[in-house]
Amino acid sequence: MSAVLPPQPALATPRAAWSLPLLALALAWAGLLLVYRDTAAGMVGIWARSDTFAHGFLVLPISLWLVWRGRDRLAPLQPRPSPRWLLPLLLAAAAWLVGALATVNALTQFALVAMLVLAVPLTLGEAATRVMLFPLLFLFFGVPVGEFLLPTLMEGTADFTVAALRFSGVPVYREGLTFMIPSGNWSVVEACSGVRYLIASLMVGSLFAYLNYRSLRRRLLFVGVAILVPIVANWVRAYMIVMLGHLSNNRIATGVDHLVYGWVFFGVVIMLMFMIGARWSEPDRPRVQAASALSVTAAPLAATRWLGPALGLLAALWLPGVAQHALQSRISTAAVVLPAAWQPAGGWQRAAAAPDWQPHFVGAAATQSQRFQHQGTTVDVFIAYYRDQGEARKLVSSVNALVESSDRQWSLLASQRRSAVPGSEPADWRVSQLLARSGSLGGVQRSRTAWQTYWVDDHFTPGDVDAKLRGMLGLLQGHGDDGAVLVLHAEGAPGEGGDAAIESFVRANLKALRAMLREARAAS
Repeated sequence: MSAVLPPQPALATPRAAWSLPLLALALAWAGLLLVYRDTAAGMVGIWARSDTFAHGFLVLPISLWLVWRGRDRLAPLQPRPSPRWLLPLLLAAAAWLVGALATVNALTQFALVAMLVLAVPLTLGEAATRVMLFPLLFLFFGVPVGEFLLPTLMEGTADFTVAALRFSGVPVYREGLTFMIPSGNWSVVEACSGVRYLIASLMVGSLFAYLNYRSLRRRLLFVGVAILVPIVANWVRAYMIVMLGHLSNNRIATGVDHLVYGWVFFGVVIMLMFMIGARWSEPDRPRVQAASALSVTAAPLAATRWLGPALGLLAALWLPGVAQHALQSRISTAAVVLPAAWQPAGGWQRAAAAPDWQPHFVGAAATQSQRFQHQGTTVDVFIAYYRDQGEARKLVSSVNALVESSDRQWSLLASQRRSAVPGSEPADWRVSQLLARSGSLGGVQRSRTAWQTYWVDDHFTPGDVDAKLRGMLGLLQGHGDDGAVLVLHAEGAPGEGGDAAIESFVRANLKALRAMLREARAAS
């Protein structure tokens, strides 16, 4: 007699075991990129037009190469869908909806990348995701974010350069981000901020740490060095370029060549950082048996195991878009008309002369700039009104500011928050001092005081974040997305006449300005 053996599970090659899960992942990614194609296209567009984020084109190829590099650790695994990752995926989709309603591009882009990453454990399982964790997290370097650091980095570069010049015995006169030395004038512009160096160093440094170290402590330490080194190197670079120009009587390092010198210097510094970091590199983990020689147990995947992930993906794909469409259908697309005939109160009268300066706000549906006078004082009023906001036209944006960083005439010295003026409409303000660049050490200085606030959902607020939140809540409540920025400015520094003139105007006329904004919204 022969014994009857129980049926044994079939053996399959790793390729067969991975075929269906990889197909599911590919379909999930294709669906996400199709439904959120505007967000993906916006990211690619920034990569194409911005030198700061051109590295985004390399992120996906590097991530795929890292996954391929670790294929011998993935091959023995049995990929299985993990439905418990549905909740994080839906939360990422909800974050995308919040970003879309608040017109925060960085949030929608982070949410899209998060959904792409979360689709991996959902379809391939957690064991495979742990192996691919760094390549997946590396995808976030494709999100074009970091320009919010520009003012801080530019200020730090100017502070260090001026301090180093004075330490070297060179007399310096500083106006904001412009400083003058006996041999000429210099300005810290966006290209001098070092944000490109910082982003490039962080991305390459993280990749270096992953490839050369095994311990988390060493990896984090090297990433910290990769953040600190480009900041300090950029400070030294700026100082060296100014000194080269000063000592050569501006024959070198004063044009495009100073940017070339900067990249050469940065390249040398980063190369030295990698050379030093390589001295403490750790050996790779022992490689497992080659995937081609392995076989895995082919446990059949029941169709019901894919039901939850499939429904969750469909919800993430369609629900945010449906909700956004429903809410945006309430937004007016009518042309905006700002009434120009509103009557100022408190003895203020319109002046015939036009303001000689106005803030930099782009993409507005309508703008208005007027000058008012009263008993020898003058206040200028600037309004930029936004409606049907989107990626290219939004009230609160990194490109909207009182003064552009590239402005060669005006510079922003300081800003502080001020509470509402007693006796006027409730409105907090952001009070800033502007300085006209004289162009010489003994030039006449011109200062202006500017009060800024946003009008969103019929509330005045000076905060960017608060304005975004109020705009989103107003949209959810069916109030549309109308909003405006109100800037009142006058000659003289705060405390030297500028504040007093604006305060008098606000007390007398803010109510009329609010009524005018309400009229513009009601006419939609």
